[in-house]
Amino acid sequence: MPQERVTVSLDADAKVALDDVVDRTGAAQSEVVRRALTFYAANFEAETPSGSDENLADYHRMLSGGEHVLMDVDFMHAFLDNVDREDPDEAFIEAIDRVSQYHAYEYAERFDDVGELLDWLALCGFLTVRDAEGDTYHVVFPSEPARWFMTRFIRKSTTEVDFEVRIEESVSKVLVIQQD
Repeated sequence: MPQERVTVSLDADAKVALDDVVDRTGAAQSEVVRRALTFYAANFEAETPSGSDENLADYHRMLSGGEHVLMDVDFMHAFLDNVDREDPDEAFIEAIDRVSQYHAYEYAERFDDVGELLDWLALCGFLTVRDAEGDTYHVVFPSEPARWFMTRFIRKSTTEVDFEVRIEESVSKVLVIQQD
């Protein structure tokens, strides 16, 4: 079968990646590129958001960046159940506020509206978002400790975005979050 030639331009990151795989496998550059293209085609659905697979690409993006991990929801609840919400440890509060501030700068670059932000946070399993009307969202938390933790995080991590987020405390595990 005759092979078709394709000329490809590589940016610096792609060149480093190609050289690395060639060195590790001992395969020729052409063979590595063929395998990579075949692998990408076979896994295209998992990498590309479409329908019910939409979250898979987001999960991959979160996990491959190295800053997120999968965590069992029960483990998260066990952790948060042991935080004294009335008088939390000062070092713990400083640590979560520091992480929140880091995310505030990240979110300023990433999100254009509160709906996008809440959908992203819902991927983590800490909350569920329900559209209410316009730019108003009902946010439901799996537990009161998760509500306490995420309310603080949302307040602190939205200080740098180009839109104003207003949080209305509600009864039980529900918040109303609105973009003003």
